[in-house]
Amino acid sequence: MRMLDANFNRAREALRTLEDYCRFVLNDGDLSGSCKTLRHDLCVHMTSLGADNAVLYRDTPGDVGVTIKTTDELSRGTTQSVAMAGAKRLTEALRVLEELAKLQSPAVAARLESTRYQSYSLEQSILRQAAQRNRMRWTGLHVLLTESLCRRPWRETLAAILEGGADVVQLREKDLPDGELLNRARIVVEACRKLGRLSIINDRIDIALAAGASGVHLGQEDMPCQHARRLAGSELIIGVSTENIEQAQAAARDGATYIGAGPMFPTTTKEKPRLAGPAYIKELIASEFKLPTVAIGGISQENLPELIAAGVKAIAVSSAVISSEDPAAVCKRLSDILAQWAATPIVNADKPAKHGAPHA
Repeated sequence: MRMLDANFNRAREALRTLEDYCRFVLNDGDLSGSCKTLRHDLCVHMTSLGADNAVLYRDTPGDVGVTIKTTDELSRGTTQSVAMAGAKRLTEALRVLEELAKLQSPAVAARLESTRYQSYSLEQSILRQAAQRNRMRWTGLHVLLTESLCRRPWRETLAAILEGGADVVQLREKDLPDGELLNRARIVVEACRKLGRLSIINDRIDIALAAGASGVHLGQEDMPCQHARRLAGSELIIGVSTENIEQAQAAARDGATYIGAGPMFPTTTKEKPRLAGPAYIKELIASEFKLPTVAIGGISQENLPELIAAGVKAIAVSSAVISSEDPAAVCKRLSDILAQWAATPIVNADKPAKHGAPHA
């Protein structure tokens, strides 16, 4: 009974830790809900074993394991490491409970085995979502690829922007038939994958999923982020265009991985009735907004220093790169300007060894 009590407590505490990590750090309601459901199911299984009475057998003063600690157990580097420690504790506790249940009820043991397998999948989903968030946090240069804006053939342009160091390629084609768009998306995805870069599809979550892209980017008039997240689960990066703090906060609540903030400056690529401008970036920073933010709209080598001064760490560009004679050179120059900016370390973020090289 003492073993049941100890491991039941471990499992419940671990699930609560994971639930709050998904809720407050990842802003992922689906994953947080999965943790809560698993915790409820565990309580039902343990009631079947009579574990509700196990607390009566607890003997903390006489427990020889209370004072046994390891060095690693007393230190955590990031909130992600807190969550992953909880995940490991959960699966270990569930295994003990499963084995103990075999002494009393094979049927409950089978249900606990199923719960343990669910916890493995839950751990994997949480880790992937956390990795995506951290990876997006350390991207610098996003390039939007639209054939009509390319000075050179689009495939040559794609190769050039990757050669120039773009961290993310976003395929933005509004008018292609679905079949052609899917084929083009697959080409972009494969080119990015070979070099360890991220591939994002504009507007179309169906195309992003079918092509195996890293993610999708949604505008305010596209499918709502919360519905896209339900379709994609935790596997897909989801970006949302925003022009004010209310839209940014809504995107965070609805499960976005990152936001696009803009337009920063006038642009011929997309008509906008008003400019959000660098002031919007300052507002996001002042509000301690948590999601990775990518500035977009009319950005060039000339005005990038102004954005950096406002606190911008990542930018998305289109015409400035793909309409140029040498897209690779422009990408390299933009990346160099971003890299020259000394980034302030982010608390509880898993920073790569070298800023500006997120794929090392």
